[in-house]
Amino acid sequence: MDLFKRVTPGAVKRFFLAGGIIAAVIISAGIFLVAGTPENDYTANFSTRAPDEGRSLQVTDSGVPRPNIVIVNCDDLGYGDLGAYGNKAIRTPNVDRLAKEGTRFTDFYAASSVCTPSRAGLMTGRYPVRTGLTFVVNAENEPPFRYLLRKVGRFTGWLGAVDVQDDSYSKGMPADEITLPEALKQAGYRTGMVGKWHLGDFSRDPRHNPVNHGFDEFFGVPHSNDMFPCALYRNTREVEADIGLNQERLTGMYTSEAVDFINKAKDKPFFLYFAHTFPHQPLYASGPFKDKSKVGIFGDVVQEIDWSLGQVMDALEKNGIGDNTLVIFTSDNGPWYNGSAGGFRGRKGQTYEGGYRVPFIVHWPKGVMPDMTCTEATMNIDLFPTLLSLAGVSLPGDRIIDGKNITGLFSGTDSTSPHHALFFYHYEELEGIRSSKWKYFRNVNHYTWPQPVDKKSTVLGSFAKGNFADWPNLYDLEYDPAENYDVSERYPEISTTLDRTMADWEKEIRANPRGWL
Repeated sequence: MDLFKRVTPGAVKRFFLAGGIIAAVIISAGIFLVAGTPENDYTANFSTRAPDEGRSLQVTDSGVPRPNIVIVNCDDLGYGDLGAYGNKAIRTPNVDRLAKEGTRFTDFYAASSVCTPSRAGLMTGRYPVRTGLTFVVNAENEPPFRYLLRKVGRFTGWLGAVDVQDDSYSKGMPADEITLPEALKQAGYRTGMVGKWHLGDFSRDPRHNPVNHGFDEFFGVPHSNDMFPCALYRNTREVEADIGLNQERLTGMYTSEAVDFINKAKDKPFFLYFAHTFPHQPLYASGPFKDKSKVGIFGDVVQEIDWSLGQVMDALEKNGIGDNTLVIFTSDNGPWYNGSAGGFRGRKGQTYEGGYRVPFIVHWPKGVMPDMTCTEATMNIDLFPTLLSLAGVSLPGDRIIDGKNITGLFSGTDSTSPHHALFFYHYEELEGIRSSKWKYFRNVNHYTWPQPVDKKSTVLGSFAKGNFADWPNLYDLEYDPAENYDVSERYPEISTTLDRTMADWEKEIRANPRGWL
């Protein structure tokens, strides 16, 4: 009798929930063993090239400024987490100074709202759908149970009418892609990377190591800090087999390595890609920063990142190269559970503004006017053609580069975005488009455990042909940047035009997914 008294309703609920999860895992595992993952039209046309093809990059203009380039890319830092973007609770004096002395972009987007595809877009100047890196690349040696849960999540996703890419080409940056460091090396740049890669687990497959994709030097980890084991590497040598939960040292170590690279590379043009592990969860701050912010550990972490930026800027000044160094500060996507999306709707993993719109600050005393604000819509795929232009390197002629040269927006000589439209994917499913001030959605996927499932077509809803959401949606970002008010019925002609633009884009992608010319 006492035993039954101790069994609470919550315990019963947890028992049945656990049983349901276990049953789903077993059933889905059986389905995968029998049926495998379906191949769709996209995967059928996904072609590769030999690694030595298409690398006919040339230095076409020796008279360009060829600045040193530093990209600081944070992980899961939200649009509203910085003082320069309105945050009052987290102190970011170094970031704020960067914005005051440079250009702050208000409508800048990552290429995806999750880590891997966003970084693929930044590195290649192409939408992630062209590289096959549309989903988060996981640790190759992750525990079997976690791997199985991820497979179950993907399975439920494609039951909900979400196209699934085959794992055979999504485990790392394809060798036939041309990355930003590979291109800059053509102009004599020394290239270095510090921090989180997340474009292939090179601890299992050395082909995915950053040094095999254009970086002369590398110090960091293969993937996110919540994927274990997470090894620490220097170039191709494993320094630690697993950083475990001893992560409060990471920002300090990364910063020391970044400063050291600057000190060594100061005598010739260099490119430093500084990809912070934080504020991705789990969150850790070192002693001097722990419990110092007003908003808990997340704020502590961001304040340490701000300190890190100050160290980088000091190193540039001490070496006398600050004036001719282009420093970019941004994030790979919007915030997850912690962090501020700056009042925008949605978070990491969603195509709403809160998932895609990120801070973007450009500082370059020789080429950027101080205290400027750019309100034009741009994306991190624009960095590839922009930085190649500044280095005097021609774009590759054998492939489509989706990004546009936004040098004029850096300097203020241009006042409009070169993009007619920007496309918003939820993994490999095209969900939305922005054109001018209009943002249009066919539908939006939402995060549910353990993987995102389409709200409109859940596993059960897909069979019942249920319509649980009101799609499509159209938002006027000029008056409604938070995407609160659907105006599709008021402007049906705009919705029709944008829907047709999306359909035309998808048709082109299906016909030539890799974008070879």
